[in-house]
Amino acid sequence: MSMRVLGFAGSLRERSLNRALLRAALEAAPEGMSISIFELNDIPVYNGDVEARGDPKAVADFKSAIRDADALLIATPEYNHGVPGVLKNAIDWASRPPASSALSGKPTAIIGASPGMTGSARAQTQLRQAFNFTNTPAMLQPEILVARAHEKFDAEGRLTDDVTRRFLGKFLVSFVTWVALFGDRPS
Repeated sequence: MSMRVLGFAGSLRERSLNRALLRAALEAAPEGMSISIFELNDIPVYNGDVEARGDPKAVADFKSAIRDADALLIATPEYNHGVPGVLKNAIDWASRPPASSALSGKPTAIIGASPGMTGSARAQTQLRQAFNFTNTPAMLQPEILVARAHEKFDAEGRLTDDVTRRFLGKFLVSFVTWVALFGDRPS
């Protein structure tokens, strides 16, 4: 069995802790799981007038990548106790049109890293709320809430904390099991 996972981070910063966490997930992925990372940099701010003229190329590519994946892995920072605008914007585009959303029924896991003590817990909760509308099943447990993340990655963005690395590996194994509950999505 192979499982294609599309990962994306809710930060545009080159040295983002959440982008580093996604790269660590690539290294920790169990056998049979492949993770590709989509960059959100070129997705424009959602505008219904723009949508009415047709999806911009970056949006069409994003929706296509979501549809081609068996599951999603989202790494979210927490800005002002919530989801960063860039991530919410990408979710808004992917949810359109609601009747045929690329997100509908797509098994998803949410992870997050933060220099603070909550490890993006509030942002993850807000994403789960948004996913109620988009019919996107998000795995509830276990959770990856990497607190004090600036102490767990080196200057090059490599995860150096062994406890976090082991837990990330266990999390991804649980994700494989959870995605299997949705039938024969993995090919």
